[in-house]
Amino acid sequence: MVDRIMKVNAYTTLDLLDGEVEGHGFEEEALAVLNVTAPRKNPDHVELQLEMDNTDLDAVKPHADSVTLSAAQARELAAELEEYAEKVETAQSE
Repeated sequence: MVDRIMKVNAYTTLDLLDGEVEGHGFEEEALAVLNVTAPRKNPDHVELQLEMDNTDLDAVKPHADSVTLSAAQARELAAELEEYAEKVETAQSE
């Protein structure tokens, strides 16, 4: 990804994912980077960051999105991800 906003390195959670941007009147696909982090000193939240490869997008200007989660919200998200991962694995094994 050229002209990244997020730092992408060996510690980035997930890079080169298949991403999709959808809006009113457009839908585009691009590679994406997804990262989960927390402040190094005195962590008080979990941050979920997403950036789409802007070289593959025409309708959206280069940007990165982030969401700040409390510890409880991060655990709730993790539980939902586990639940849906189980559903996908079950469906694929049938």
